Amino acid sequence: MKILVIGKGGREHALALAASKSDLCETLYAAPGNPGMAEIATLVAIDDGKVNQLADFAENEGIDLTIVGPENALADGIVDEFQARGLKIFGPTQAAAQVESSKDFAKGLMKKHNIPTAGYQTFTDYDKAAAYVKEHGAPIVIKENGLKAGKGVTVAMSEDQALEALKVAFDLPDNSVVIEDYLEGFEFSLIALVNADRVYPLECAQDHKQVGDGDTGPNTGGMGSYSPVKKITPELVEETMETIMKPMAKALVEEGCPFTGFLYGGLMVTDKGVQVIEFNARFGDPEAEVILCRLESDFVQAILDVMDGKEPKLAWTDQVSHGVVLASDGYPASSTKGAVIEGVEKVDGLVYHMGTKLDDGALKTNGGRVLMVVTLADKLEEAMAKTYEEIKKVDCEKLFYRKDIGRKDLENGEE
Repeated sequence: MKILVIGKGGREHALALAASKSDLCETLYAAPGNPGMAEIATLVAIDDGKVNQLADFAENEGIDLTIVGPENALADGIVDEFQARGLKIFGPTQAAAQVESSKDFAKGLMKKHNIPTAGYQTFTDYDKAAAYVKEHGAPIVIKENGLKAGKGVTVAMSEDQALEALKVAFDLPDNSVVIEDYLEGFEFSLIALVNADRVYPLECAQDHKQVGDGDTGPNTGGMGSYSPVKKITPELVEETMETIMKPMAKALVEEGCPFTGFLYGGLMVTDKGVQVIEFNARFGDPEAEVILCRLESDFVQAILDVMDGKEPKLAWTDQVSHGVVLASDGYPASSTKGAVIEGVEKVDGLVYHMGTKLDDGALKTNGGRVLMVVTLADKLEEAMAKTYEEIKKVDCEKLFYRKDIGRKDLENGEE
């Protein structure tokens, strides 16, 4: 098969690597890809937002399967365009992708179909939103409504912090916000392969969203993760499937926009059971990097089976994967681009490229999150130690990383 992976980040690197290991994969392309993906795929110089150009390429090259990584391409209707041309593509339509592209749409759907989530209100006016915050107090959660690359969310522990987040949000033109009740508990990510009302869970992962050690500072696209999550028992996964993942898939069918692709549940175990923090319409990042490296069965075959209405075979290693993101100085507010990176080839583990470029033969930073180092071991503690040892081999003065990915959960009983 000829397979095309759309995107250029760490998630897409993980998708491409998993696809490259399939017995079905004869030729692999990545558009636009990144320097790390160039080792396993032919890079195609078409940006992931160029929907028509990507469809033209898939038609001209006879691509048998396209796998979409980034949410912006889904929100722009890439699946609709490919399907209109009779091209096989794994991802949700533009309408179904609203579970991520519109937080208001997703919350409304959850409310209508009794899917457990925090109470909320949507606002298009600063004064009304501020009055709501003052009435309800803190802690409270402010979410900008549209696509924000995993950011645009403020968990405000004070009223002043909430009001400041509202000012930032409403400084942007045509912006709106969803204000949610604060949830407290243990957060985890469950991603499933979905085709209409057929939902098949992958292994769980635990993301670390905040930029600083001890879960401090602003939210980011994710600073590290690990898989599996021992606190998330088979019983909890079953509860989540029956009360959240399957009902959401069914709801989208009933609303006339059935979902096909990776349905991401950002979830929290609370004293009232598992509740939804957010839904995404694509694989998580950095979850993809730690989940897919544990998959022992054929990734491409699983996707094809799901698309054909069959139950996929999913086999996993018992080892724990642990990954840490190396980000540019200033992230998430800004990023440092053009800094030279050395030593990547010395790392004994997986190195996923998230925001890199080749410039005159040198690997350089080219984004907020730059690299992710992932290792596997029999226990979380061993994997953590290994990852942090390997990170030392990466030499770049403009990168930083959290020193405690997985530490809190290890102290609370993970092994």
